[in-house]
Amino acid sequence: MSAPRTLMIVGDYTEDYEVMVAFQMLQLVGQRIDTACPDKAAGDTVITSIHDFEGEQTYSEKRGHFFRLNTTFADVDPQDYDGLMIPGGRAPEYQRLDERILEMVRHFLNEDKPLAAICHGPQILVASGGIEGRECTAYPAVKPELVAAGARWIEPSAGLDSAHTDGRLVTAAAWPGIANWVRAYLQVLGAPVPA
Repeated sequence: MSAPRTLMIVGDYTEDYEVMVAFQMLQLVGQRIDTACPDKAAGDTVITSIHDFEGEQTYSEKRGHFFRLNTTFADVDPQDYDGLMIPGGRAPEYQRLDERILEMVRHFLNEDKPLAAICHGPQILVASGGIEGRECTAYPAVKPELVAAGARWIEPSAGLDSAHTDGRLVTAAAWPGIANWVRAYLQVLGAPVPA
């Protein structure tokens, strides 16, 4: 039996750790993960952003790495995937305007397939119109959007290290919680989870 197949939607200024570390963690445990970005093809790159918590009132941002895509967005059919991951950073801010991404998110929500969003990734969930009544967490600055969309805000229980599961929806506050986010995603995917 083949491993579950995950789609990860990325874009320019996706948060560096949230795409690179999650991508590599899934590969490490034998998962199939395809990365795609609107208007880009397999072999193209996106530039990431590195967000850090350095004592100011909000996170700092630095230019990150080039991340190479392995899938052509135009060829993506969400029915071919068992799960969806949406990293944060600045990409969700503009990707929530892309109707095709919103249709993909609706597919995963309506079909009750595993969906994981972290940091600012839940902004895309809000734009999809499919999170009313769902329990979600995110980067704290996204709370007003989630609440206005009818989601039930879950305060990050362990600070930014937290992840929260509501059925097959996994949300997390920020990159410090990547291990918890990926672990919870693997659990709802029904994949083996390392101890």
